[in-house]
Amino acid sequence: MSNETPFRTIHAAVVDNHQHLVFRELELAEPQENEVGIKIVACGICHTDLGFMTEGAILGHEGAGIVERVGSAVKSVKPGDHVLLSYQSCGQCPPCKDRQPYECQHFNKLNFGFQRLDGSSAYPENVQGHFFGQSAFADYTLVTEQNLVKIPDDLPLEVLAPLGCGVQTGAGTVFNTLNVQPGESLMVMGTGAVGLSAVMAAKIAGAKTIIAVDRSPARLALASKLGATETINSDQENYLATLCPHLDYVIDTTGIAHLDELGQDVLKQGGTLVRLTGSAGEPLTQGRKAISVIQGNSVAQEFLPKLIEYWKQGQFPLEQLITYYDFDDINRAVKDAHRGNVIKAVLVWE
Repeated sequence: MSNETPFRTIHAAVVDNHQHLVFRELELAEPQENEVGIKIVACGICHTDLGFMTEGAILGHEGAGIVERVGSAVKSVKPGDHVLLSYQSCGQCPPCKDRQPYECQHFNKLNFGFQRLDGSSAYPENVQGHFFGQSAFADYTLVTEQNLVKIPDDLPLEVLAPLGCGVQTGAGTVFNTLNVQPGESLMVMGTGAVGLSAVMAAKIAGAKTIIAVDRSPARLALASKLGATETINSDQENYLATLCPHLDYVIDTTGIAHLDELGQDVLKQGGTLVRLTGSAGEPLTQGRKAISVIQGNSVAQEFLPKLIEYWKQGQFPLEQLITYYDFDDINRAVKDAHRGNVIKAVLVWE
């Protein structure tokens, strides 16, 4: 924040040198003309947060809140508007102008670089903010219009907060990337928030076969409730005997090597394996392919309202994934998320 004028004191959870989150009062710099000040109401915890627990970082990228201040160049929102926050993009590069912000040429810098696009920071020098353009583990944050999805004021921010990353990734992979059609078949490996979002989306899409794979009986039971037509416990030694290569699609949310091999084995000729945990890897045989997906190939401002409509119709019961925590209990929430004790932890300010 060197050479910038502080304008507000915020209360933020900062990672210390023991990977513990400690609340600190920090001075936030004056918003730039393209920035929006958001009072955070709720924020989901994503496993991507757990992978960036470095000292001095303010994490959080599934924020939801209320607009309090807008820069002079901001046109899409005004103070008092309710918004969901999603990933950051520049809005100016060729992919962004082609309505593919998930392919933004500056994606890594804007989402994982802990800085603005111009290299500056609104945070003190010993603090790393702007995570996903949000750093929403705080009571107040600065974002840009590219982060924002305006929603009606009467919708529950604490329920819809997780839509901005993990849920969008799982559901978007089904709807946008694969464009699953009625009668098609898929397997979802891992029934966390991303996997279960894919299951719910596949049911809406009309998939005939939806197989959920996990080692947790409770999560598999929930997968059945949410739309899986078959469940497989990967801890059972004989589970391979029930499978044959006939599936159109496999979505792997786990990154576990033997499950990746299973995914390849059960694909039919011409089928697609989606790896949501890393690179696409080597080409597969028999016309099959492996791809990686960023944010479910979703334009958040278009896709999240669609998910909200499915939720309002009772077809996308997101609340069944959520366990709520007070923001003051953030370390317990992070621990529970890391251990898999909850599917989607959501932090809420009182």
